[in-house]
Amino acid sequence: MVFGGDGRHRLAVLVREGVLPLELGLVHQLFGGARSADGAPLYEVVSCGVEPGIVRTDADFAVTTAHGLEALGAADTVLVPASHALDETRPGDGPVPAALRAAHARGARIASVCTGAFVLAAAGLLDGLRATTHWLSCERFAHRFPTVRVDPAVLYVDEGRVLTSAGEAAGIDLALHMIRRDHGAAVAADVARRTVVPPHREGGQAQFIARPVPSTRGPSTDAARTWALQRLDRPVTLAEMAARVSMSVRTFTRRFRDETGMSAAAWLTLQRVERARELLERTDLPVDRVAERAGFGTAASLRAHMRTVLGVSPSAYRTTFRGPSGQEPPAAPEAHRA
Repeated sequence: MVFGGDGRHRLAVLVREGVLPLELGLVHQLFGGARSADGAPLYEVVSCGVEPGIVRTDADFAVTTAHGLEALGAADTVLVPASHALDETRPGDGPVPAALRAAHARGARIASVCTGAFVLAAAGLLDGLRATTHWLSCERFAHRFPTVRVDPAVLYVDEGRVLTSAGEAAGIDLALHMIRRDHGAAVAADVARRTVVPPHREGGQAQFIARPVPSTRGPSTDAARTWALQRLDRPVTLAEMAARVSMSVRTFTRRFRDETGMSAAAWLTLQRVERARELLERTDLPVDRVAERAGFGTAASLRAHMRTVLGVSPSAYRTTFRGPSGQEPPAAPEAHRA
């Protein structure tokens, strides 16, 4: 038996020739580090190849997998890291696409990192869905898979049972998102702290696309973001944020987008949603008080923003992710740097 059958979420990592070692390692590091309140591991992570044995990576070493594609048959989630040597050229036939289709038909969640999205698309799992991959490969992806709505500007896309992420480091963002979705923001934040990565990165991969950015010279907007995070429960205006770093509103607006990949208003909304999530998980405050503490003012406004960002109401989120401690979170969340 590949999986131990102890009730943990079973995650199979599909290792193919030319796999990127960083992606393979980060999956084990992040999902393997997720723990319950009593310290028990929440995921059982197993690596598998097309068949058991030695698999070369794109570095000067190989890895050994003890399991073949049969591991996908018992997995709750299948994750496909990138293999640049194969992803953009391999046709959509053979044992891997068939195994992925079978796992998906059985009800498993399927996810990819970087150009692993080509494998999911070749298997037909992304038809009619929105997806992403590394920005350098988005044009080739869109040309090869015209039925998939490729988004080159985001770090990851969650379509429910099929998820895709951008370049290698975006696999961290995707993994934390999946952990957050499975077990709540508190568990994901703990994994992020242990790994020394931000629990949520602002902006999308558009911020990494090479282009002239003359406005990045000079002062950063970081101090304004830190200042805003300390007063999310109060109104924060663009003019106030610009004044904190001695910039005109026009310069601040341009530089803020260059540094985070989004507008200041969109960034504030995301930070307030994160604050609301913490309060819903860790306190017994009624929804209207959560709305006030997170800076949304009214419960109706909080509900609207949470449905837009997370797809659920505050009450539904609390029912799903209510933490066991019931303790108040810190006065302000940590800054999420892009």
